[in-house]
Amino acid sequence: MAFVDALHRGGVPAGTDRAARFASALRLVPPRTRDRLYWTARTTLVADATQLPAFDAVFDGIFGDAAPPVDLADHRGDPTAPTLPDTPPETRPAPPDNRPSQLTPSGAGLPSTAPTGAPGEPRAVPALASAAERLAHTAFAELTADEVDAVRRLVRHLVLATPLRRTRRTRPSTRNGERIDVRRTVRDARKTGGDPVALVHRRRRRRPRPLVLLCDVSGSMEPYTRVFLALLHGSVAGARAEAFVFATRLTRLTRPLARRDPDLALRRAAAAAPDWAGGTRLAASLRDFLDSYGRRGIARGAVVVVLSDGWAQDEPSEVAAQMARLRRLAHRIVWVNPRKAAAGYAPKVGGMAAALPYCDAFVSGHSLAALDEVAAAVAACGRARDLRKGRD
Repeated sequence: MAFVDALHRGGVPAGTDRAARFASALRLVPPRTRDRLYWTARTTLVADATQLPAFDAVFDGIFGDAAPPVDLADHRGDPTAPTLPDTPPETRPAPPDNRPSQLTPSGAGLPSTAPTGAPGEPRAVPALASAAERLAHTAFAELTADEVDAVRRLVRHLVLATPLRRTRRTRPSTRNGERIDVRRTVRDARKTGGDPVALVHRRRRRRPRPLVLLCDVSGSMEPYTRVFLALLHGSVAGARAEAFVFATRLTRLTRPLARRDPDLALRRAAAAAPDWAGGTRLAASLRDFLDSYGRRGIARGAVVVVLSDGWAQDEPSEVAAQMARLRRLAHRIVWVNPRKAAAGYAPKVGGMAAALPYCDAFVSGHSLAALDEVAAAVAACGRARDLRKGRD
């Protein structure tokens, strides 16, 4: 995929049909040497002789800058072409176990794996992930500064859509609604001599539930808050969400993040939170949120998303008490913990173990691809009781 994508950028219009044909051909002709790979790619991906210079340049840039191998195929279609000198095929030394070495693109910087098999059996082609795919599945803590900026631009466009709820206001309904609109029915009856031939109904309006995001910006979450703040900014601008950050205290960032300029919004947000990269007072921050904002209506019937690893300085009993208060107000609680993606992770101790029984969804959100689970958990309807039972 990386090779075909590079051909597109280099001016060779290799479509998906030719890319699929190339993959099928590689199964029949395993690329044990550079010659075999070159001619397999050339015969399946090149449709016109005018594309050969671009194809050779891309091939040399990825698989080595040696001259393309010479073969009788160079004479196809031109019987008057001069005889070319024989060139020994370029081969690579086999590793000690006599298996063919991997052909990794030198310019792509992407890992490749080659499955093993018995000698003489056809082997599968190494799968080369594109740069975008690698970026999507890399944990935020492992990204470079440039990759973080690229992920931030993508995360700002991520839509966290909450489920719909019925409001007290109604609207006219052409079909059978929940109640009859007597006023409109009588008014329309004047057109038919006072006889109500058609009944007009009304139906309660539906609107998205409020969205509240509480992001942990303590020192243990610093590798992930660089991206999570972009998620908060996009949610405030796109879904009109309420955004808060906490470490040793709670800070509301809805107004600072409401700026259209993302860089300015993040700078104002960083300046508004003086406890950045400090300790974690999870229970105290939840209590401040519920006392100052939650009971006033912000959390009532809302989808509350907590982005934290659960490493708190508070007693677990205090965390559980505040989570119980939050659950009585919120429609749904989604906990995003990037530590969940680690092998062997189990929330058995500390603030995470105390908070988990009151959560409706528990996801990692550690990478760009994992944020799809966050969006799905936010959009889900109803509450889940499975986390309350057996949280191991």
